Amino acid sequence: MVKLISLLLFLTVSLAVALPAEASYCRNSNDHSICILSIKRSAKNYWEYRVAISIDGVKKPIEVYNCRDRIKIDQDGNIIPFQSNSPGEIICSFFKK
Repeated sequence: MVKLISLLLFLTVSLAVALPAEASYCRNSNDHSICILSIKRSAKNYWEYRVAISIDGVKKPIEVYNCRDRIKIDQDGNIIPFQSNSPGEIICSFFKK
């Protein structure tokens, strides 16, 4: 009887623990699947986002997307203007007020 109660208690506790969800926002653009894996808004510059994305399942490093100036700053500090239907356009349109 004690074993049965212990087993039920163990099952109840183990099922009550919620596992973290791995959700990502994905869009199709120009025959490519673009997914936002992680995103953090800048506290100082609210128009900037630090974003990790994947394009067609290939993960890209974190880059800064500046929605005010419509530019992307990669890890090497290169400034790249947004192009139509680029990940920057998708990120900024998703978080537009």
